[in-house]
Parts: sequence; structure tokens; C-alpha cells
Amino acid sequence: MDTVVITDGKYRASIAAARTLGRAGYRVAAVQARGDQRLEPPVFASRYVQEGRWLEGAANDPAYPDRLYELLKSYDRPVLFCAGAASLNAVSKQRERFGRVCDFLIAPPEVLDALNDKAAVHQRCVELGIPVPAEFDGPPDRFPVVVKPHCGEKFGLKAKDRYAVARNSGEYAARLAAMSKYDPHPIVQEKVEGEGAGASLLLDRDSRLIAALCHRRVREYPASGGPSTCCESFYDESMIGQAYELLASFGFVGMAMVEFKGGRVLEVNPRVWGSFPMTERAGSPFAVRYARAARGERLDYAPQDYKTGVRMRFTLNDGAAMLDYLRHGRPGPFFQGMADWFRAEEALSAGDDPAPLRRYLRNTLLRR
Repeated sequence: MDTVVITDGKYRASIAAARTLGRAGYRVAAVQARGDQRLEPPVFASRYVQEGRWLEGAANDPAYPDRLYELLKSYDRPVLFCAGAASLNAVSKQRERFGRVCDFLIAPPEVLDALNDKAAVHQRCVELGIPVPAEFDGPPDRFPVVVKPHCGEKFGLKAKDRYAVARNSGEYAARLAAMSKYDPHPIVQEKVEGEGAGASLLLDRDSRLIAALCHRRVREYPASGGPSTCCESFYDESMIGQAYELLASFGFVGMAMVEFKGGRVLEVNPRVWGSFPMTERAGSPFAVRYARAARGERLDYAPQDYKTGVRMRFTLNDGAAMLDYLRHGRPGPFFQGMADWFRAEEALSAGDDPAPLRRYLRNTLLRR
């Protein structure tokens, strides 16, 4: 029986990965760095996790790669599934070394850096003819605009703080000054209106597309723009095609989500993304295909191999989003959220594995 080691068990994505892999017959071990999480991660409570293991320190510590390497050596060449960016980056920088003890699909650091750089992604999209928002080299001639650093993740910014909206010249000056604390030359783009969506792709060692899933944002928190709290699966061949062309042009390997809004590419998350639990809820073989391809199996892409029209919510976050929409004078999303209590599926629930959701709710209450 193959073993898959999932890092960063504190993230909700690790629960979906563990369940999908466990149901497929893999032996799952979940790992968490103590310096990043005081409470036991919900994934440790999953019936599909055979081992929950702690590592000392934090994932961004200089000694973390050595600790993870020694843990992986204790298994018989497992598949490594990095659920967090810090672990992913640590392994990426030592791909040859980690390749001696485990199998994985992780791009080289220069590829991750390029895809994390919003300016580099924007320029590549222009070269490929993929629609993107207009950018301003100097003061914008129209509003609203979005001000954001080249890579907010590198500065330790939370998702909701990685950009700021300016609706006039006064706000622009203030937002530019605030963002310049992190990036001396932040990016300024037109604020695109329209539906927000993501195309999540899995590329094998040869940068071949082997899995894809699309989701659209239904609600997000904060209401002014932030991570999605409720989303719905759908299928868009054109969106997947554009996302694949972009990722393949960088020689990308592994899992990534390309974010679209109004039909234009905003940015790329070259890692496991926040709404990854949709892969489990929609019945996508994403995690299993990752494990198989990491072992070197050559797989062919199967279009739309998941359920569409599945609506998923993170209930606690979505409740906060609904109230935020109401505070901003937007009652429509609030009442839509009320209807979704009966329609949308809780992202972390599972009839055959209820313990992780209970643990998650308990941890949330204890932290607050």
C-alpha cells in the first residue's frame, strides 16, 4: 500500500486530500509543524489518516527541510503532498535532495517565483494573447484601480491584505503609499468587474495537463474582495485551455489555480489553493491523480471528470461574509446565503468522516 505524507495539516485543504486519498486505498500520514499550530489539526482526527505527526519549529524555519527530510526517510519512499506554500517552497529549493527519499510534483523555485510575480504573469499573458486587466505605469487616468505588490505572499500578507482598491486620486495616493511599505514599485491595474472564477490544474513531470476543475465565486469575505467563502463547480473548456497555456509556458509542474475575473487572468496561485476542498465535494480525482503521476505513471487528461453545479461553503466564514454584505448595503448576497443553508454543502463535512469538522469548530472556538 502506497503512503502519502501530507504536510501542513492545519490547512483545510489537507482534510480533502486525506479523505480522497484514503478512500482510494492510500495510507495517509498528516504532518504539522508545532511552531505554526498550537492546537491539534482537524485532519489528525480523520478516519483516513493513519498517523498524525508533529515536527518541531515552524515551516519557514531554516531547519524545517532537514526535519521534514528525516521524517520522510522513516517511510518506504512515500508520495509527498505539500498543502502549504512554506513547505512547498522548502522542498522546491532542494528538489534533488528530497527526490532521493520521496516522490512529488513540485516545480523548481525559479518557476514558482515567476508565477508568484503578478507582473511576470501579466506580461506572459500579454505575449500569449490571454486577456488581462489594463496596467498603469504612472498615475491612472481612470478609476477604480487595484494596487497590489508583485507577490503579497512573500511579505507575509493575508489574502485579504494583498491588494487595495482606490476609487479616486486621493485614495490612490494613500493606497500606493501604504502598499509601498511592502513593495517599492507596486502594481496598479484597472479594477475588473464581473464574475470571479478559478481554473485549478494539475500538470505532470512533463508539464502535461492531467486534471482540471473550475469553480466560480458565489460569496467572499470581506465583501469588498477577499477569499471565497462559498463557491460552485462548473466546467469551462476555454478557461482551462488558457490556464494550461499560461502554466505550460513556464514549464510548471504540480498543482495550481489560475484566477480569472470578468474573463481576464488576475493572478496564479502555484500551489494548493483555499477552495481545494471542492475537489472532494465535486468528486474530482485531483489528489489521486497527483499521487499516481508523482509515482511516474503517465496519465491522460479526462475533461470534466467531476460533478458540476456543486455549491460548497465554509459555514463560519460564509456567515461572516453574509453579514458583511448586509453591512455594505448589499442584501442580495445575504438572502442568497440564507437560501444556501439548505443547498450548499459544508466544505469540511463528510458522513463517513465527521470528526475533522467537529475538531475544526472546536479549534475555532478555542482560538477566539
